[in-house]
Amino acid sequence: MPFDVLVVGGGLVGLATAYRLLESDPGLSLGVVEREPRVAAHQSGRNSGVLHSGLYYRPGSLRATLCTSGKRELESYCEARGITVLPLGKVVVAVSEEERPRLHDLFERGRANGVEGLELLGPDGLRELEPNVAGLEALRVPGTSVVDYREVAERLAEDVRVRGGEVSLGEEVRSLRGRGDGQVVVTDAREVPVRVVVACAGLQSDRLAGTLGYRIRDRVVPFRGTFRELVRGGESLVRGLVYPVPDPTLPFLGVHFTPQTDGTVRIGPNAVLGLAREGRRRWSVSPRDVASTLAFPGFWRLARRHWVSGVDEIRRELDHRAFLREYRRYVPVLEPEHLGQITFGTRAQLVSRDGRMLDDFAMVEAPGRLLVLNAPSPAATASLAIGEMIAGRVRGRLGGRARG
Repeated sequence: MPFDVLVVGGGLVGLATAYRLLESDPGLSLGVVEREPRVAAHQSGRNSGVLHSGLYYRPGSLRATLCTSGKRELESYCEARGITVLPLGKVVVAVSEEERPRLHDLFERGRANGVEGLELLGPDGLRELEPNVAGLEALRVPGTSVVDYREVAERLAEDVRVRGGEVSLGEEVRSLRGRGDGQVVVTDAREVPVRVVVACAGLQSDRLAGTLGYRIRDRVVPFRGTFRELVRGGESLVRGLVYPVPDPTLPFLGVHFTPQTDGTVRIGPNAVLGLAREGRRRWSVSPRDVASTLAFPGFWRLARRHWVSGVDEIRRELDHRAFLREYRRYVPVLEPEHLGQITFGTRAQLVSRDGRMLDDFAMVEAPGRLLVLNAPSPAATASLAIGEMIAGRVRGRLGGRARG
């Protein structure tokens, strides 16, 4: 079956793009192909579950703009579909004097991004909001929520099917022949004539770029994060989300306490170099992925720049006591018996050849093709807004001439 649009990737961004396209043009011939047997198998379904308010991002950046609008759109979508969203709010906690100026900078950035209800709290105000959390000062962010993003992805896939789209699981793209209206996508199951290909491949975005004929100088470097579930009363230690003051030199937000929609609380993630882009265990290793990272000059430049923080992350990963000490900085009453099940997630971080972690959304385009190359947090929060932005570009390429 020929398609007007074929979306490669069954994560949140790919599914949101397909949903937005069919929402505006139900007659569009559209397919989604995902090589895993289910949607949201990697980043989209293995994250903290946070609906971000737009606090952290550089004013004027795509991340800031799309987070603010995307959060509203996703909350409306969840309300309409009966998906639970918990508006718990969060506190960003400064535990040292050197963090306080950065906390104030964060407060000003949030105001510049239009985040509502921000409030700076002293120790007493923090204790009133979170009795078990310690800190010199905190920033209250009442608009932060949590949601089950895997459920969101599954509902988006259902909506795509209801609107006449095809969602094919367990199918991998192998190559692309031709250009424009004459191009053909070759998968491991078929050959599909396609007018526009939209690639939203997350952890494999740089490799899929090569498959689709792009020459990309940057490379995805995977970072694995460890989450621990709190048990035996540990889940009652926090009322909402508790975050550290982030390091402005890194794109990661740091380890945090995050209640989930099922009533559990998870702490994490840290950020250590992943030895497998799609690894789901601590010691998952892919020789291909390791070789790809080590052969990339940008990785070594990145490592030289951030080796101190990298060593700290590895120590907390391997040393149970160091792990616990880090979290006790925020919740001193946390005990070893509170730490339960371990889960893992991997983040796709696009790194330039000069060793910079690219910190905004990035896309590349060619006739009949559009590739999302970098979609860092808050891509899950902003997925519907990102999907609409991509859909707008695709509509311009189709020129209103859908086959259907």
